[in-house]
Amino acid sequence: MRNSFSSLIFLILLGFSISFHGQNRSITLEEIWTGQFSTEGLEAIHSLKNGKEYTVLNYNHRDRNSTIDAYDYKTGEKTKTILNTKDLQGIYRISSYKFNADENKILFSTELEPIYRRSTRGTYYIYDIPSKTFRLVSTDKIQSPEFSPDGTKVGYVYENNLYFKNLETEEIVQITSDGKKNHIINGLTDWVYEEEFAFVRAYEWSTQGNKLAFIKFDESEVPEFAMDIYGKGLYPYSDTFKYPKAGEMNSKVSLHIYDLQTQQTTEIDLTSYNSYYIPRLLWTPDNNILSVQLTNRHQNVVDLVFVNATDQTSRLIMQEKDEAYVDITDDLTFLNDNSFFWTSERDGWNHIYHYDRNGKLLKQVTKGAWEVTAFYGFDQNTGRVYYQSTENGNINRDVYSILPSGRNKVRLTDETGTNRAAFSADYSYFINTFSNVTTPPKFTLHQAKNGKKLRDIKDNSNLLNRLKNYKIAPKEFSTISIHGEDLNMYMIKPLDFDENKQYPLFLYQYSGPGSQTVANQWMGLNDYWHQMLVNDLDIIVVSVDGRGTGYKGRDFKKMTQLELGKYEVEDQIAVAEKLSELPFIDSERTGIWGWSYGGFMSSNCLFQAPDVFEMAIAVAPVSSWRFYDTIYTERYMKTPQENPKGYDMNSPLYHVNNLKGNYLLVHGSADDNVHVQNAMVLIEELIQANKTFDWRIYPDKNHDIYGGNTRLHLYTLMTKYIKENL
Repeated sequence: MRNSFSSLIFLILLGFSISFHGQNRSITLEEIWTGQFSTEGLEAIHSLKNGKEYTVLNYNHRDRNSTIDAYDYKTGEKTKTILNTKDLQGIYRISSYKFNADENKILFSTELEPIYRRSTRGTYYIYDIPSKTFRLVSTDKIQSPEFSPDGTKVGYVYENNLYFKNLETEEIVQITSDGKKNHIINGLTDWVYEEEFAFVRAYEWSTQGNKLAFIKFDESEVPEFAMDIYGKGLYPYSDTFKYPKAGEMNSKVSLHIYDLQTQQTTEIDLTSYNSYYIPRLLWTPDNNILSVQLTNRHQNVVDLVFVNATDQTSRLIMQEKDEAYVDITDDLTFLNDNSFFWTSERDGWNHIYHYDRNGKLLKQVTKGAWEVTAFYGFDQNTGRVYYQSTENGNINRDVYSILPSGRNKVRLTDETGTNRAAFSADYSYFINTFSNVTTPPKFTLHQAKNGKKLRDIKDNSNLLNRLKNYKIAPKEFSTISIHGEDLNMYMIKPLDFDENKQYPLFLYQYSGPGSQTVANQWMGLNDYWHQMLVNDLDIIVVSVDGRGTGYKGRDFKKMTQLELGKYEVEDQIAVAEKLSELPFIDSERTGIWGWSYGGFMSSNCLFQAPDVFEMAIAVAPVSSWRFYDTIYTERYMKTPQENPKGYDMNSPLYHVNNLKGNYLLVHGSADDNVHVQNAMVLIEELIQANKTFDWRIYPDKNHDIYGGNTRLHLYTLMTKYIKENL
């Protein structure tokens, strides 16, 4: 890379750093990937409906038993043990649990088996609290069980068919019978819905529990993807599943309502609406009214439709439009009168809106040049709305309450960093999880009405004290002016930084739509690795969130529409060029790395700017958006048939002839998300371009590339590659 001092870099330091004395011990990869720096948390918290107690799932390693224990919010003292597996013959460890509405029964799981990112199947039991007895829901391993509102039934899915069990009679009712792998799914989402619309259970009980609404997925015309699983036997086998790539056929979805009294299932006609996708179902407080969110294939129009379950009629309540796309969220919240809260970017920033039962806008609840980042709910008793936002800077998060009128806003958290709230069932308390770059997560109890701290619950002071013995360099937050935008940035310099020396520059980024890498929160595992690189290899690590990332308004986020990889790559190249003008940066030693979207980006940067970057590492990268799924890709790019130039011109495949530097490509062979096909096609293009590069395939590993020593091996490989090539 050529070094030029013709322009200046402007850094606006925000004053965040971490400073320890006596740091002399280097972080090791073995410590990172054996959990030596893990933080403590609160496992599986559930607020009891009395609002005064919460429950936690605990496990006693010595006695090998699980307990569900109740604690008093105000004092933190344990009030009772609700369930102890020592009392349940043959049960040792509980994986998850949930109460019925009356909190006299518990649905708990054991032996959960992961399927994809969010889906599992397992053995489930019902525990009756008054009698202290338990029973199986089914002798089969089932998926997504859910209590009916009155707690007398449990719905579930087995082999793509929807069932429910009557807990009073033990009768099992099979609602559907056409379920078949890779053809029909009832009550569960297909692969692409699970991954991109972020839900698995596609059925919902009505308010009184006498009706079940569910989505049917007909994926018979969706192309199949076959993934070889090597295992340890003589012959590998193929895992074949339906995966719709950009521009290909999706599942045909339909909405159905089953009436438990008549035992009849009715299909709801949604053809009058934008019903290509059905990304959300939610019953309103009115037992007969089901709300359905529908969207077109481009996902730039969302229809909120109310379905009358009595006569199967429907009506459009509200329509949300955007020239680019409309995000699907879980923020829709109904009040007792069937009015509702909804979040939208319609004024350029994500805010809360209040509508009446007919979809008439009553009030924009929040407003300003900042984003609502989480909607926590509405307290019917006090009439207050609770949410998280970026009002205190877009790298920070705070918790607030406000009236639906938009008045009397109260900031409930007072420490600068990342605050996340978990409210009690009656909104009298919330547990706040706080961290920033100098503070590992700490958990505190607060009054919801004013944010007053009542007590400390747990912190990670032991970890913080331990880290005082390690080499931990400050993470310096700033902004950098690139292409007319002030982009958020952090820089990590070696502890013994000498401004008279020159250091290699190593960029880390993700850059995907709406993402954020530069955030004022505690370190993740990559941060520990970066600390090791900074202090042991004497390099400078930088991360910059370029155009297209999140929390800086609708226009900033959506400007990459139809051009994924264009503006983001331009920004990372410009960042590298500008930082190379600093006297302490060695402009001839610049690298970049990333995972998934970040791997797509690092590949593009090295290929498109061969005189700027000398080295790149790409882990599980998309090499062409033509290979990725419909819902994600088409949301930002439309279909390849509509936008072939956007797909091809910004693909690393298009730029392989430019490769000059050192390139390491890594992928898992069993990646069901970003298929190893992406790597294989890219490898072949590089070979045919006669380019020298390095690549590794991790057998039978998915998109996360983990298990056993896999992560340790991967990061050892990457560390060695950086040491030798940067």
